[in-house]
Amino acid sequence: MKKIFTLFLMLSNIACFAQDSLYVRKMVNTLASASFWGRGYTKDGMKKTADFLLAAYKNIGLLPMGTDFKQEFAYPVNTFPGKMFVAINGKKLMPGRDFIVNNESAGVKQKGSLEKVDSLNFIAHPNLRIQLKDKLTWSVATTVAQETTIEINRKNFKEIPREISVDIENKFIENFRASNICGWIKGTKQPDSMLIITAHYDHLGGMGADTYFPGANDNAAGVATLLSLAKYYKAHPQPYSIGFICFAGEEAGLLGSRYFVENPPIPLSKIKFLINLDLVGTGESGMTVVNASVYPKAFSLLNEINQEQKLISKINSRGKAANSDHYFFTEKGVPAFFIYTQGGPSAYHDIFDRAETLPLTEYHDLFKLIVGFNQRIME
Repeated sequence: MKKIFTLFLMLSNIACFAQDSLYVRKMVNTLASASFWGRGYTKDGMKKTADFLLAAYKNIGLLPMGTDFKQEFAYPVNTFPGKMFVAINGKKLMPGRDFIVNNESAGVKQKGSLEKVDSLNFIAHPNLRIQLKDKLTWSVATTVAQETTIEINRKNFKEIPREISVDIENKFIENFRASNICGWIKGTKQPDSMLIITAHYDHLGGMGADTYFPGANDNAAGVATLLSLAKYYKAHPQPYSIGFICFAGEEAGLLGSRYFVENPPIPLSKIKFLINLDLVGTGESGMTVVNASVYPKAFSLLNEINQEQKLISKINSRGKAANSDHYFFTEKGVPAFFIYTQGGPSAYHDIFDRAETLPLTEYHDLFKLIVGFNQRIME
């Protein structure tokens, strides 16, 4: 009878994880789809994502953190909503694949000859520059430069640039409205003590009317894992309260998390530990923990759980770094880890960070590790 009961529990766990895997995969596919247009600054990508996450929070049954789930703030951003045409030597180039426009660039419409500066740099006039690159990586700018810089993938374009025709539209938004999405589950014994899971939901948005950056690993995977943990903790209430924050504005300079710590809807002193998830869609080569050397006891505990359960193949230690949304919490004295996985596809801040090529290799093991770590923190 005992063996039958044990088998039943194993099968139940397998079924539960199978359902979780389907849920996480569906979330990654959805968040990285064209419907959300890179979760950024054109075609209402970020607003649509915020509304989607708000609905997901309510569906799970989370409580609003403070008076509302949404914590609104604003910041300046340079966007590229429309024309995105570049032709070199009479050949039209494809946005994202063959070229990108530097994120601080102004709009420009021009035809003319290119003057060689060196083997990688060319100019059409002082305010229009061409750079040849081995890899095209985009980002978000909060200012506009006086010039326009176009980066060309020299692996796809092997000619020497001589002539250019360009028509690029930019739009600078002084007060782009964004929202952090914040929810929580009340603890059963010590509700004033809180553990927090965070992940930024914004990505790079679109470049022109036809090209967007899916951001499957960065950071649809982190958001999907956060939502999966929220579902788990809603079904399994803990002694401490558990909070969940999806930040906006990370790609523009950690703006959402900075706004949160400067305008906290809950006292930061209540947060006993925070785990920030960013770039967690792989894991073949293990994972890295930022702030591991800052909180050695917590890192030792994490490793202990990992070894006991034989989860992640390798956990690398890293020191303090201002490279994701954990940073401003640490600066305010909140203990925090930033976790990211390694291995698998190398796509990053480009159009190739797609859901269909993201393996989610260590989703289950990372889920178990976080649950185990939180459990030990509450003991």
